[in-house]
Amino acid sequence: MKASVTVSLKKTVLDPQGKTILSALHSLGHADVADVRQGKYFEVTLGEAVNSEKARELLERIAKDVLANPVIEEYQIQIEE
Repeated sequence: MKASVTVSLKKTVLDPQGKTILSALHSLGHADVADVRQGKYFEVTLGEAVNSEKARELLERIAKDVLANPVIEEYQIQIEE
């Protein structure tokens, strides 16, 4: 079973890297881009014995404990069956 976890800064947290990317895009002529928020993307492969319920629980724990800083970041989990 495969899953992906996308981690991004909470909307209330300033994203200086996103602002830098936005500035670079504008200087390259992409004036229609209004905002950029950067984040992290993880692909996780789980063993065959893991069912979707256990996978969700496991990935929630991994995301909270390792992949994201819950104080400033939020995450989304997507499981491919």
